[in-house]
Amino acid sequence: MAMDQNELKKTAAIKAAEFVEDGMIVGLGTGSTVTFLVEAIAKRVQEEGLHITGVATSKRTGKQAKSLGIPMKTIDEVPHVDLTIDGADEVDKNFQGIKGGGAAHAFEKVVATSSTKNIWIVDETKLVDTLGKFPLPLEVIPYGSTKVFDRLQNEGLNPKFRLNDDGERVKTHSDNYVIDLYMGHIDHPHLLANWLISQVGLLEHGLFLDIVNTVVVGTQDGPKILEAKRA
Repeated sequence: MAMDQNELKKTAAIKAAEFVEDGMIVGLGTGSTVTFLVEAIAKRVQEEGLHITGVATSKRTGKQAKSLGIPMKTIDEVPHVDLTIDGADEVDKNFQGIKGGGAAHAFEKVVATSSTKNIWIVDETKLVDTLGKFPLPLEVIPYGSTKVFDRLQNEGLNPKFRLNDDGERVKTHSDNYVIDLYMGHIDHPHLLANWLISQVGLLEHGLFLDIVNTVVVGTQDGPKILEAKRA
């Protein structure tokens, strides 16, 4: 019987938890796949006496990890992060990614870029040839956000404010708005990333470029480990 998407995520998460070593400071990402990861790491803490310190990229991850007995600190309370494990919304053939479906990409990027090593855990549906089918999330400050939106629209990037079920604008942990770019495909992610980050009022984008070291993929044949090749 074929595994469903949640089962694929869980197999990848359990495999990725094996990369955590005693004494590590571990960045814990955000999202449904990471929920399985935190459970798997907590099981190792309880059963193996694994000693780690967790650094969460969102309040919900931090709350889950604490409730399962993982000692937690903030990113500003640790000297470095040994390993961060997080999900991804898309990963292309060059190991570039889009993240931010959970509106935590700014926090996720702070932790990821503070880490010695980064692992992404995904199910096989997240692997793509070219980024962009998944809408690219941007975090923008509320003041002047309409001006940022208009600038994005004038560039033909097809922006939309992300709304919740009540039709209100989604807010990040920092009380900023999320604008998603519905581009379909991103042919030059580095050029786009450089342009986006130069836009005043735009705090962070969801392009995670040249960051990941290892991708653990949940497949119907079991978890597969892909090592990123960097020039």
